[in-house]
Amino acid sequence: MDTRPPPAVRPRAARVATWAFFALNGFAVGMWVVHIPVVERSTGISHSTLGALLLVLGAAAFAGMQVTGRLVDRFGHRRVLPAAGVLLGLAVTGPGLAGTWWSLGLTLVVFGFGNGSIDVAMNSHAVVVERAYPRPIMASFHAMWSIGGAIAAFAGAAVLRAGIPTAAALGGTGAFCVVSSLVAGRFLMDPAPEPDSGAPADPAGRTRPPMRLVWLLGGLAFALMLAEGVANDWAALHLQDVLGTSAATAALGYGSFAVAMTVGRFATDRVAALAGPAAVVRYGSALAALGLATASLSPWVPLALVGWALFGLGLSGGVPQLFTAAGNLDPRASGALMAKVVGLGYVGLLAGPALIGGLTRWMPLNVAFAVPFVLCGLAVVFAPVLSPRREPVEAA
Repeated sequence: MDTRPPPAVRPRAARVATWAFFALNGFAVGMWVVHIPVVERSTGISHSTLGALLLVLGAAAFAGMQVTGRLVDRFGHRRVLPAAGVLLGLAVTGPGLAGTWWSLGLTLVVFGFGNGSIDVAMNSHAVVVERAYPRPIMASFHAMWSIGGAIAAFAGAAVLRAGIPTAAALGGTGAFCVVSSLVAGRFLMDPAPEPDSGAPADPAGRTRPPMRLVWLLGGLAFALMLAEGVANDWAALHLQDVLGTSAATAALGYGSFAVAMTVGRFATDRVAALAGPAAVVRYGSALAALGLATASLSPWVPLALVGWALFGLGLSGGVPQLFTAAGNLDPRASGALMAKVVGLGYVGLLAGPALIGGLTRWMPLNVAFAVPFVLCGLAVVFAPVLSPRREPVEAA
């Protein structure tokens, strides 16, 4: 007996539910980020210890991605994604209760694992929802993550200004995530079973996509998310250290990047429908390289801000196309394949800021930006990997 809503309604409800998961994930991460300085002071740890613990968080997130990818393929999104959201909600409360470096480390392991789990599960579900639509919609989900993070920035600032204890603020965030996950989880959808005749096979009889293609998609995700990580951590410092602006003006560097990226993600789906995913990655990466070069070489603050905005606009659409491609390589192993691509992208996101920081020991900051510039150039070269290899999977 099938008690699911009618097909005409169900994809729309699943789309809204997926928006909710992306937004609550961005909100949870954002609330943790704005409370990092408070948690650092309350636990009495140094900057170096905090940096090491954040690496532990990243490693736990990567592990969560790999585990959850397989769980999604085995048990389905309707079970795994809400569970990941509940785990994230419970985990985000932990740092607010930590009083020592080791207790903070333990809570960050759980938080990282939960964040990696929901990341893969919601992206994999987004691919399933997108298949039910006649046009691309993946980038809009990523835009909702940015919206959730922006709301957290304002909410977190208000909470800190009001003097609300960190444990209460993160506890409220966790409760919101738990309740939202349980409610939104009622409207998720699992992919329709793949008919045996529809499984693409090569002459050798293999039905799995070549791993070379998976690693190429992962390499592109690594490159583009490394570039994004550089902007997250170094855009403001570039304006302050290289162009000598005030801290308030320097904050506009990241602000222009983040706003342009959010706007770009809302526009990307229509562009992808018209031009295709390969064109989004190719021309978007080229625009990002142009924007970064402009920001790096400009002696004027207004032009540098334009450069950072172009950088964000160019990067905005690439990663969603890569995740969609990974999730569609093999619908029967969508979660596991996406976990590899998302995981490599996440490694790039973490590695970028650290790599640039290391290079600044030997060269100026704007010269070190040559690394993400080159990676954007490589993304332009390898973008054709996203060109569709169409096969007659279903009748017109």
